[in-house]
Order: sequence, then structure tokens, then C-alpha cells
Amino acid sequence: MNKVIITCAITGSIHTPSMSPYLPLTPDEIALSAIGAAQAGAAIVHLHARNPVDGRPSQDLALFRRFVPVIKEASDVVINLTTGGAPSMSVDERLQPALQLQPEVASLNMGSMNFGLYELLGRCKEFKHDWERPYLERSEDGIFKNTFKDIAYILQSCSENQTRFEIECYDIGHLYTAAHFLDRALLKPPLLIQSVFGLRGGIGAHVEDILHMRRTADRLFGRDYVWSVLGAGRHQMPAAAISASIGGNVRVGLEDSLWDGAGRLAECNAAQVQRVRSIIEALSLDIATPDEARTLLKLKGRSNVGF
Repeated sequence: MNKVIITCAITGSIHTPSMSPYLPLTPDEIALSAIGAAQAGAAIVHLHARNPVDGRPSQDLALFRRFVPVIKEASDVVINLTTGGAPSMSVDERLQPALQLQPEVASLNMGSMNFGLYELLGRCKEFKHDWERPYLERSEDGIFKNTFKDIAYILQSCSENQTRFEIECYDIGHLYTAAHFLDRALLKPPLLIQSVFGLRGGIGAHVEDILHMRRTADRLFGRDYVWSVLGAGRHQMPAAAISASIGGNVRVGLEDSLWDGAGRLAECNAAQVQRVRSIIEALSLDIATPDEARTLLKLKGRSNVGF
């Protein structure tokens, strides 16, 4: 299929409220931003929740229930729920939204890793909320934990739900971990491999890093995978352009970058979707609709979710 799947990651758990006034925080803001991204051309929206009072990352199931049905009712976009949550959360806490709501897609990091957010401290002279500074500071001496046992637990817990996974690979070794779980039949093809570039603790965002990730995935998975790329921060659009130009798919969104051009904050997720769509179409490629993404990824369909 000569079409590119655009995923939009709406809010995430990396950026804090003081970094941008445009970061969606409340359930209403997350729903509206996801619907806007879908209208702009995103086939998949990747969703985290936030505490609506102070913007703190949250896996509270009640918060997810306030926005996922709204998005589903307003759009046929594929809904993808995080199992990553935030580094401070337990595996059981991170698992609950995907386990209980049974989405078509859920994200899954392929390993424990250094996950450095502390360099973002320089973005703000003052923070609006008292949790923001220590949250970022702790990442200099913290690890995002996802052991082999954790990964297997998440996959086994969700197996009866027929949820497929956005396999997030921050380095080459994560591809081999995905291949390991494919061999154990805990993952089933086609895999959605989301290669992450430019986040402190993972692989860099040089073109050779991107090509190395692609070559390795081709060797490990052959035709049994769909490849997508996200670049963190300023790497977002360059990485997306490289991916689209060599047959890959793309992920954008305020989770991954707050910017819409040099020195200009993106005012909404739709702005980033529109920008990457213009790149894709300039390459004489078309964007995939949600139903085309469902076909390519062999998803169970929007009528078979738990919300």
C-alpha cells in the first residue's frame, strides 16, 4: 500500500504544563485535540491521561473513560492507549487502561532504559506546579523499568483482548527483544514497530541511526512488520521526512515535540499533523485513512473495543 500512516501522540508524559500553554491536560482538551488531529489526517491517535488539576501524568482509568468514548463517537480514528504511563508508575498501574478498555492498539516499550528528561529543566525559569521540577530532576538518576518479565506480563494480560501493540523501540536491542517475543508467540505479525530517535538514553537521530534501525528490522522481521518513526523534539519532522521517503510511516504530536518550526510552539496537535502531511504529499505519497491502517495492521476493528 503506497500510503503513509500518521500517528499523533496527543499529550504523553514527557512535557510538563509549564513548557507550553497548548499541551492538552484535561479530558475535554485531550478529546478535542485528538479529534482535531484525526480531522487533519491522523489515522491513529496515541493517548495518555493527565490529572486535570495540575497536569501530572495519570493512569487513572476514570480519566481515560472521560475522553476515549468521546473520541470514538466523533471520529473513526484508531485509538491507541499507552502502557508506558510515566517512569514513576508500577507495571500494574501502567497496564490498567489497555487491559480494561481493550483498545485496538496499545503502546509497549521494549526494555528498561535510562529515560533522561532532566535537560528539559532549562525550558522554564519558573514552574506552575510543585511536581514538575522534581519529576524532571529525578530522571537523571532514574530508569524506566520494563523487564522481560514485565513485557511478557503485559502481553499475556492483554492477549484475550486481541489488542495489537505499537512496539516502541528506542535502540537496536529493542528490536531483538521484539523478535524474542515474536519467537515466543506472545507477539503476532504484523508488528507495528515504532522506532524512537533522539530521546536522551536511546539511539540518536542521525540519518545513519535511522537507516541502521530500518535495516535491522528488515533483517529480523522481513515482511512481517509495519515500520514507523518518531523523532523527539527538533528531530520530529526531519526523521518523519526520512521515514516517509524510504517507505515508512510517521508519528508526530505534542508528546514527542512541542514545536511547529524553529522557535515556534505548536498551538495544537493538528498543526503538526498538517505539517507532516504536507511533507508526505510533497513526496507524491498519500496518507492512510483509519480503515486503511486497520487493514494494514490487521486490527480487530473499532466495534470490538471495551468503551
